[in-house]
Amino acid sequence: MTLPTELIHRVEEALDEEEKEVLAFLCRDVAVDLLPSNARDLLAALSERGQLSFLGLAELLYRVRRFDLLKRVLRMDRVVLETHLRRHPGLVSNYRVLMMEIGEDLDKSDMSALTFLMRDYTGRGKTVKHKSFLELVIELEKLNLIAPDQLDLLEKCLKNIHRLDLKTKIEKYKQSAKEAQTGYLNSLQASFPNLSLTDLSRNLRLQNGRSKGQGLEIHHQKPTKMSVQESGVFLPQYMPVERYRMQSRPLGICLIIDCIGNVADGLRDTFSSLGFEVQCFLCLPVKDMIQVLHQVASSPRHQGRDSFVCVLVSRGDPHRVFGVGPAHLGLPLEQVRTMFTGDACPSLIGKPKLFFIQSYMVSETEPGTSSFLEVDGPASTSVASVEPQPLPHTLHREADVLWSQCMAHACLLEQPGASPSLYLQGLSQQLLQDRKHPLLDLHVELNRRVYDWNSMVPAQQRYSLSLQHTLRKVLILSST
Repeated sequence: MTLPTELIHRVEEALDEEEKEVLAFLCRDVAVDLLPSNARDLLAALSERGQLSFLGLAELLYRVRRFDLLKRVLRMDRVVLETHLRRHPGLVSNYRVLMMEIGEDLDKSDMSALTFLMRDYTGRGKTVKHKSFLELVIELEKLNLIAPDQLDLLEKCLKNIHRLDLKTKIEKYKQSAKEAQTGYLNSLQASFPNLSLTDLSRNLRLQNGRSKGQGLEIHHQKPTKMSVQESGVFLPQYMPVERYRMQSRPLGICLIIDCIGNVADGLRDTFSSLGFEVQCFLCLPVKDMIQVLHQVASSPRHQGRDSFVCVLVSRGDPHRVFGVGPAHLGLPLEQVRTMFTGDACPSLIGKPKLFFIQSYMVSETEPGTSSFLEVDGPASTSVASVEPQPLPHTLHREADVLWSQCMAHACLLEQPGASPSLYLQGLSQQLLQDRKHPLLDLHVELNRRVYDWNSMVPAQQRYSLSLQHTLRKVLILSST
């Protein structure tokens, strides 16, 4: 699916010329036959050819460190994107990110000295002065003097201009690439201890489609590309992925408390089909919600189960749910979480605990209005001009917790024929259609759906989605 032209325009319009140059450099590996005149045409061409997805655009903004656009324009959670990039090959190679980071660390005197040293290789007769390090890299690539596996010349020149810190960065990159390849081969060799390296290499070629002969099916841990940390330290490109155990029958208790009354049936069907024991409660006041939560937290049935899910749907604010009836002080969401920590619920230690919260924002003293801060703007009390405030980033520290909270204005519930939560509808669809995919990846797609919706509706009908987690392994809500 191609990206909306309006989205590409908004992104391109917000970038400065230097950021556009970096973006074009990062895309060179996928745009080898394109000659666009500007960044907008480049992004549009890649999108039309199916080479630039929503996630790819998000990665580019992440690489050029425009986290404001990542959040404001794409409605993408930075933590979710980083998690995705650690587990899946991205649009941009580690080599291009390395070159970008080296360029950021060079000052004018460094560039002058580096360009001078390169004259022996680029040609002494050239009088054109390179405006940037990335332009120099492109020239060297055209002359086949630099490549992802050919960085000795650059190392030598960096050493000569006394930038040993950048030379060390290249050495770390080369070492991580070497370890990644070695680790990949070792993992395969462990699966086939009787194969020689020659046989192993041959079977790798068979697996990668480089031979038409009869191949040997190789079972091993699939390689996972890792992103480059913002610190500049390169992580191994391939490393084993550990998954949470999801084999018990049922997988665990799924507690649904729906104080709005229009989503419980769909959620019950979804989590039942995934293999959970679903316990559903409708339209509870706060005191009854607390009682139900305590009962479930102390249930002996967590023993022998592999996970726990809690879904809360209620009017509230970013920190509390109000249930039905008078709001009073509400039930703090932090209290909900602490009921299922390792201290309070030892039978869930080491098991994923998933919380999905749909909060319909109201003011405790003036139901139906909002007192939240407008995104990138001043305080406002007009429902038509505000967006829900993001969830605090200190909500939980307990391991193995995923906390996904979606906020929307309570006025959505007052519209004729009000439909169930877009967030929970999307969650149900993703879990049913892509149950064999990691849950964090599904949340990325959920972010996209919310963004698409928000781009078409007025402010009072928008959703704000926030994800925090302390998961230590890959979580797939399927035992097959």
